[in-house]
Amino acid sequence: MNALNRRDFLKGSSALATLASFGLLGMDFKDREGPLQVALIGAGWYGKSDLFRLLQVADVEVVGLCDPDKNMLKAAGDMVATRQKSGKIPALYEDYKELLAKEKPEFVLIGSPDHWHALQCIDALKAGAHIYVQKPISVDVIEGEAMVAAARKYNKVVQVGTQRKSTPHLIDAKEQIIDSGKLGKISHVEMCCYFHMRADGNPPVEPVPEFFNYDLWTGPAPLRPYDGIPHKRWWRTFIEYGNGITGDMCVHMLDTVRWMLKLGWPMQITSTGGIYVQKDGKSNISDTQSAIFEYQDLNLVWQHRTWGNPDDPEYPWAFKIFGDKGMLAGSTMRADYTPLDKDEKPIHFECLFEREKYPEDVNEPDIELNAAPATRLHMQDWLKAIKNKSLPIADIEEGHISTASCILANISMDLGGRALKYDPKTMTVIEDKEATERLRRPYRTGYLHPEPNNV
Repeated sequence: MNALNRRDFLKGSSALATLASFGLLGMDFKDREGPLQVALIGAGWYGKSDLFRLLQVADVEVVGLCDPDKNMLKAAGDMVATRQKSGKIPALYEDYKELLAKEKPEFVLIGSPDHWHALQCIDALKAGAHIYVQKPISVDVIEGEAMVAAARKYNKVVQVGTQRKSTPHLIDAKEQIIDSGKLGKISHVEMCCYFHMRADGNPPVEPVPEFFNYDLWTGPAPLRPYDGIPHKRWWRTFIEYGNGITGDMCVHMLDTVRWMLKLGWPMQITSTGGIYVQKDGKSNISDTQSAIFEYQDLNLVWQHRTWGNPDDPEYPWAFKIFGDKGMLAGSTMRADYTPLDKDEKPIHFECLFEREKYPEDVNEPDIELNAAPATRLHMQDWLKAIKNKSLPIADIEEGHISTASCILANISMDLGGRALKYDPKTMTVIEDKEATERLRRPYRTGYLHPEPNNV
């Protein structure tokens, strides 16, 4: 046999033992009365997707949904009613603070755009909820520090939606290839994204529709002239609301590599790039960028292009870990071990789909079928950590390190590519006042930036 296929591997006991070791088999909350009281803030595409995965693995009553788009909110409510056991439409809210005050949910999922994550997460923690927050956790470094501080202060479990750590074929690859030492000495990693995902249009400014509270949607971010519904992924093309492709896509791969190799904060981060090709639209995020995250005798290199061909068509959004005895490539769809010794057989890991077990997945609009099993396991890990009063696999501090590292890469790029050394103890960039000042973004009038010592 030239390769070990993921499907064949599942027939054995190793994969089941892996899931059992995470406490993911038969996990429940039978020692409590009634279903888990859950709310979702941000009722768009991925917010609903996360919620539906939770509904599949736990006894849940969705008590509230929040979104500043009334049309999207109503549609989400109707969808939830068809998916939850009670058949009820959850209470619908425009303002998340009203939801928290009236519904008092025990568990809150945050699927809003990145610029809202910090404030909503901290407020929900203060309200007594455990949190599942989408990545990246923040748009600036100090927001992330404040989120970690709040999670610890209020003693709540915060799981970050970096679900590659719960992706079955990547768990297998980590155990069989990385943990077993098959790669030998690892000293270089390449990470990339070559998806053409950067919106590059020039829509005209227009009146804000009555069903959409644009001021509330904008929140602490700068108020741009309204040029169409932003939450149809248009917002991701503006640095006002996020951190571009690096903040959106590198954070996944960087987080996965750090988990696999047991890495903490990088010693030094450098990045260069800009808008090199797609200059005609309104988008202000980079279309081309490289970054280096340096560790002792190891560098992690990121590259994205939103134009042209991928370097490797089989791995257009991926990581490749190089050792002196072989290489491991991984993505959301597959993983491959290629040994240096030609007498050793390669190993292939295939993505796990669960269409038969969860047939409702197939008809769910816009679902990422390849990511659904990982998200289900990620939700179960979150609930297990809550039950056991332990840290989840994607704890807020780990999500912060991955997010902040990507933000620091953007700061380096903006400052001409100079090396940045972040000190998490002092929350400063060492010997770089200008970079340190960029660790906090200015908030719009009426919004107070969270601080780690005052949450």
